[in-house]
Amino acid sequence: MISTASTAPQHVRGILINRGQFLLQTAQVFFVGLIIGMERNVLPAMSHIFGVDKNAFLFLASFVISFGLVKGALNFVAGGLSDRIGRKRVLLLGWIAGIPIPILIFFAPNWWWIVGANVFLGINQAFTWTMTVTSQIDLANSHQRGLAVGINEAMGYIAVGLAGLATGYLAVLYGPRWALLVFGLIVIALAMMLLFWIQDTIAWVHAEHTQNQQRAGAPVSTTPEAGAWATFLRVSFRDVTYRALCQAGVANKIADTLVWVLFPVFFRFHGLGVIRIGWITGIYAMVWGLCQFWTGHLADRIGRKPPVLLGFALLAAGLAGTALVSHFSAWIITAAVMGLGMALLYPNLIAAMSDVAPPLERGRILGTYRYWRDTGYAIGGLILGLVAQWGDEILSAIWLTVGIVALSGLWVALVVKETHPRSI
Repeated sequence: MISTASTAPQHVRGILINRGQFLLQTAQVFFVGLIIGMERNVLPAMSHIFGVDKNAFLFLASFVISFGLVKGALNFVAGGLSDRIGRKRVLLLGWIAGIPIPILIFFAPNWWWIVGANVFLGINQAFTWTMTVTSQIDLANSHQRGLAVGINEAMGYIAVGLAGLATGYLAVLYGPRWALLVFGLIVIALAMMLLFWIQDTIAWVHAEHTQNQQRAGAPVSTTPEAGAWATFLRVSFRDVTYRALCQAGVANKIADTLVWVLFPVFFRFHGLGVIRIGWITGIYAMVWGLCQFWTGHLADRIGRKPPVLLGFALLAAGLAGTALVSHFSAWIITAAVMGLGMALLYPNLIAAMSDVAPPLERGRILGTYRYWRDTGYAIGGLILGLVAQWGDEILSAIWLTVGIVALSGLWVALVVKETHPRSI
């Protein structure tokens, strides 16, 4: 077992001092990204194999709607559950839930089986990705939260891009069913083997809470003050900062839904094959991933708000550019612009939530944020699917997303104050 023996008794926080465990969590999130990434090119682009009509946009979006509803709800459950039973046990439950995904896709006689597979994908992603990012925040110092989230999201979305590209090639060679079955089962097996060396980070949470209480001269308590429902209402509706950050999470997932569900179909209508579509969506995800290595750290230096606002601006610009151009090389550029926008806003929204979340409530508060953020997949699938279906084309859905992203960024600009500890 990889040990942090020199620091475990005191549970000292810091990425470097806990590098063994931090690297193991980084490897975990890479596997998490591979699982969701294997779907993001092949299934929408080759949905006709499963009986989906080329203009049935809402029916096509149903597999992301089921994913978003389940993942959003279980993000909240995962946060509270991990505060009670620990991060590692929830992580294990997530990988167990992932096993049926490639099997259901392989045997699917119709699209409804894909919708069912994505229920399990929602469970898998809610439990695994939530736990990796929460654990890395637990291990990091307060001034390293942006960096910790940036590394987590970077590795996850690099994996998303690589998986989308790799499964595109594999699907051409071996067919989508065999490609996703073998790829998915190998990834899940490797991730579960890695769990043997992972330690639970809940002890670091209690150590941080004790230090904060002692620093404030308050009596040490080991239980959060607010209940789960009270926390949900406060984060979702009552606190203006939490509320604004939650809606920002919803908006960026609506944009990601567009890329996941409708971009492959949009590019297929323009004559691109599955490999070229994989390059466009892969560039988007890999730029998003790679750039988070520095965008999270950037926010640790200059604050969360400037990168978030620039990210929303670039995301809207990239979406608009995709609608306005009409050839492969230009779409590669607009995909990179969108990826850079996501890299600037995505890790720093969750870092901002972490800045203002009390340690013992961190899992629950981040779970609430991730509930709203990932329910954005369901909201986006429903709204964009209906708009594309009603207009019988995807362009109107792209322009609607541009407007949603722009207005969300404006909301954050007007309401959210800087949350970074060094800037307050």
